[in-house]
Amino acid sequence: MVTVFKDDLFELQWLRAASHSSSGGADIGECLAAARQIGEPDAERWFTVWSRLADGLAVGAKESEAQGRLVSARSAYLRASNYYRTAYTFLFGAPVDPRVVDTYRRQRTTFEAAVALMTPMAERISVPYEGTRLHGYLFRASDNGQPRPTLIINGGYDSTAEEAYFFSGAAAVARGYTCLVFDGPGQGSAIIEDGLAFRPDWEAVISPVVDFAISRPEVDKSNIALMGVSFGGYLAPRAASAEPRIAACIADPGEFTLFEEMKSRMPPWIARELPNGNPLVLAGLNLMMRRRMRHVTAGWGLRRGLWVHGVDSPLAYLRLTQDYSLEGLAGRIRCPTLICSAENDDIGVTADKLYAALTCEKARLRFLAAEGAGEHCESGARSLFNERAFDWLDDVLGVSKAAPNATPATLETVS
Repeated sequence: MVTVFKDDLFELQWLRAASHSSSGGADIGECLAAARQIGEPDAERWFTVWSRLADGLAVGAKESEAQGRLVSARSAYLRASNYYRTAYTFLFGAPVDPRVVDTYRRQRTTFEAAVALMTPMAERISVPYEGTRLHGYLFRASDNGQPRPTLIINGGYDSTAEEAYFFSGAAAVARGYTCLVFDGPGQGSAIIEDGLAFRPDWEAVISPVVDFAISRPEVDKSNIALMGVSFGGYLAPRAASAEPRIAACIADPGEFTLFEEMKSRMPPWIARELPNGNPLVLAGLNLMMRRRMRHVTAGWGLRRGLWVHGVDSPLAYLRLTQDYSLEGLAGRIRCPTLICSAENDDIGVTADKLYAALTCEKARLRFLAAEGAGEHCESGARSLFNERAFDWLDDVLGVSKAAPNATPATLETVS
């Protein structure tokens, strides 16, 4: 959609950062200035420029706060948090780079400083989970203590609870929802600080989150919705297939199986050998992928995948993706479900398969490049996504009687 970097991954990660301008997490001019300073795709330069920008904003935010200029302080803290997260993106992998840990904590600290200045004040939360706790936040639309329809936002591979606020948390609160965001296994603090890897049975993660939610007076227990963003487009429907307290589910983009998603991006001769084909071919493939992992962008997804799934070889990673499937489970989802996808996104190629497998009330949203919403998770047009997704959610939960706006996206509804 834009051309800031010649490298596609640098371009997409830049757009991801800049896209959060719609919810206070970025300024386009700041992001363009950062891109000009980075120049050619370089992971070290990327880290230096974004972290330096974030450092400057964090200092300015503290000065504004000390002077009682709380709106200015909150704004700068939010942008600093997003830029810190952006800074460590290309440093993913095992063993964990100490800069990832330090910069992750800076993105959390600056976000928490912004949270303390929100009105109503948001709250850092800690969700009990299998002998440990999951980090997250609760955002309120009002201080009156009344229960409200509630949205749980479930991020994806390299998301954080803080970034979930930028994706759709701010939009939820603006529409009167209570909103809960969290880091599950494989995400944010859970992987960076605690070493908790992803698990396919995501209902085991969401059920404790729902347990926590229903204990809160701000949450309408009968109106809890779950939104999955990026890889969350698999995780959220998987959780909804076994968690009856979910009243509505949104998958952006919908993903039926991680294995098929990954195979779709491989040459046919490789895909044919997976998962258990010719041993010599697979050994060669594993070696080839290990070499690929050294490339700053071509190997980024593999480095990240091995780390967050806790495996030590590319082939092991590819094989475990078979466990992340909604085969035989999609039909168990009982709540109304919205399946989304973006035109240019090579993630979500199994969205139609997931939609077809659903037997619940369902709807389908397709976002187009012509409207600026064709990139992964509608980056660059997240406001448009939130308008249409929340129109659907309002209608399903009875928050509003207004019908969802289906133009120019295509909305298909089946009861």
